[in-house]
Amino acid sequence: MYNEEYKRWLAADLEDADLKPELMKIEGDDEAIKDRFAVSLQFGTAGLRGTIGAGTNRMNIYVVRQATQGLANWVKTQGGTQTVAISYDSRIKSDVFAKAAAGVLAANGINVRIYDALMPVPALSFATRYYNCNAGIMVTASHNPMKYNGYKAYGPDGCQMTDDAAAIVYDEIQKLDILTGACVMSFAEGVEKGLIRFVGDDCKKALYEAIEARQVRPGLCKTAGLKLVYSPLNGSGLVPVTHVLNDMGITDVTIVPEQEYPNGYFTTCPYPNPEIFEALKYGLKLAEETGADLMLATDPDADRVGIAMRCPDGTYELVSGNEMGVLLLDYICAGRIENGTMPKDPVAVMSIVSTPLADAVAKHYGVELRHVLTGFKWIGDQIAQLEAAGQVDRFIFGFEESYGYLAGPYVRDKDAIIGSMLICEMAAYYRSIGSSIKQRLEEIYAQYGRYLNKVDSFEFPGLTGMDKMKGIMDGLRQTPPTAFAGKKVTGVVDYTKPEETGLPKANVLIYTLEDGSTVVVRPSGTEPKIKTYFTTLGKDLAEAQAKKDELAEAMKPILS
Repeated sequence: MYNEEYKRWLAADLEDADLKPELMKIEGDDEAIKDRFAVSLQFGTAGLRGTIGAGTNRMNIYVVRQATQGLANWVKTQGGTQTVAISYDSRIKSDVFAKAAAGVLAANGINVRIYDALMPVPALSFATRYYNCNAGIMVTASHNPMKYNGYKAYGPDGCQMTDDAAAIVYDEIQKLDILTGACVMSFAEGVEKGLIRFVGDDCKKALYEAIEARQVRPGLCKTAGLKLVYSPLNGSGLVPVTHVLNDMGITDVTIVPEQEYPNGYFTTCPYPNPEIFEALKYGLKLAEETGADLMLATDPDADRVGIAMRCPDGTYELVSGNEMGVLLLDYICAGRIENGTMPKDPVAVMSIVSTPLADAVAKHYGVELRHVLTGFKWIGDQIAQLEAAGQVDRFIFGFEESYGYLAGPYVRDKDAIIGSMLICEMAAYYRSIGSSIKQRLEEIYAQYGRYLNKVDSFEFPGLTGMDKMKGIMDGLRQTPPTAFAGKKVTGVVDYTKPEETGLPKANVLIYTLEDGSTVVVRPSGTEPKIKTYFTTLGKDLAEAQAKKDELAEAMKPILS
């Protein structure tokens, strides 16, 4: 079957000049053909993601057109403005895929608002809301390696598409022939007919104003003398992040030259993820040379931000997503209470795999901290519920451990622009009172206990990877572990049982152990990985780390 499909592609007059040579090169190589054609990239709530190349199991203009036709079929049933917003990042072919999607929508009589240059996830979410769109498309593979690209679909609220809508789009995609099933119009014709229009300066300006309005201590940065090194990791963060920092008065910003401009080959950071030390190496070196207070990096689609903070001895220490989430929650709460800008009955939101330290901080400030499933759309869903009740101003902050932050309801996805702004403002504030981010973090640990949160990942590549992952999760449910590393399991929450959790169904298991530690096991929604999240508590870091190491060792045979 897959060989027939391969031959059909080989015989077709393919528009993308890169595809035919790739197909000719693999002629007679059954494994290579099978890998590209035995299955199709699955469209889900996270959209599409895959290796760039030829075939049904790759990211190419035909897969993008097919997905967009499926989306168009859904949009046409939705009434409203019949408009879709599109943005894209710096990845290889991101602009090509964005224009291909725009052409399909225009051919279906759907209006398009597309950015005239690469812009990040929060800008797409904002434009979707600003233009009252039916949907949004972001062409990106987030922080995946160079060979990947992807396609995130958004609903009218600027949140990633709901399960129900994604299921309808998927059904529509299934009905379409991948090579011939989409209506196609050239981008130029779409522009000529007035169906494709660029996002206006008014929308861009409104985004910056919405972000800057969330400063906790406006004006503080103008005099604080903060010294910053910033890396957009060759992605889409450069223009929006530096724009906002400049408006705030942070002008001593050194950009990492090798990672300044868009480059989908990510030559200096093969895995452009600000969670990973390798991606920050150039920035850290520059921070040491310039004596910066802070080193900041955003991922290619600028929805995540990672930092390294300067320690008293002049060295730099990476701050985890959990630690930064707690630091920002603490800073926003303390600052807004001090300035009299804290709303009545404030609400913060975090994912179930994030740190329980945030619960302790929220309780201290009288903030309701809601727990939601992993995936920022669930945080967006909480904002939507508050909005529907006329209480959207109660939302002050949302975060997840994987470096995603949002303060304010102007978008419904994580935003590295506002994350960067608030991190820099916080650093400037602590600097202005003779303290530092490092010092404040140590004070938080002294007050609430030395929590440690670590994530390990186990990869399951190849066509059998998903089956192996399913087998492991089934095994954990059929034969529930009674202990990990000699620590008795005192409680387990299975998120496939919404009647017990009060949350939508999710493939997540959380174990509580007799010493208060927790172990979370969760397959990734976008990659062939099972992630394990460990939270341990010790009298100091060494004790917390030792407990984590024991638990991680105990998990290895279960996940091998």
